[in-house]
Amino acid sequence: MSEQTKVKDRFWLYVSGTIFSLLVVIAMVKQSETEKFAPIKQQLEEEAAQMNIRVLN
Repeated sequence: MSEQTKVKDRFWLYVSGTIFSLLVVIAMVKQSETEKFAPIKQQLEEEAAQMNIRVLN
């Protein structure tokens, strides 16, 4: 009879590594979107501040 060698199942290690990688990629994309649209957001805030003029009688 031959002895069978035990091989560790690394399924959960691969799953956790894949999930972690996806979370990092999503965080990086969200950060780049935030940086890309920052000037537009600033311009919209300035326009809203300019339009917020109260007329006093």
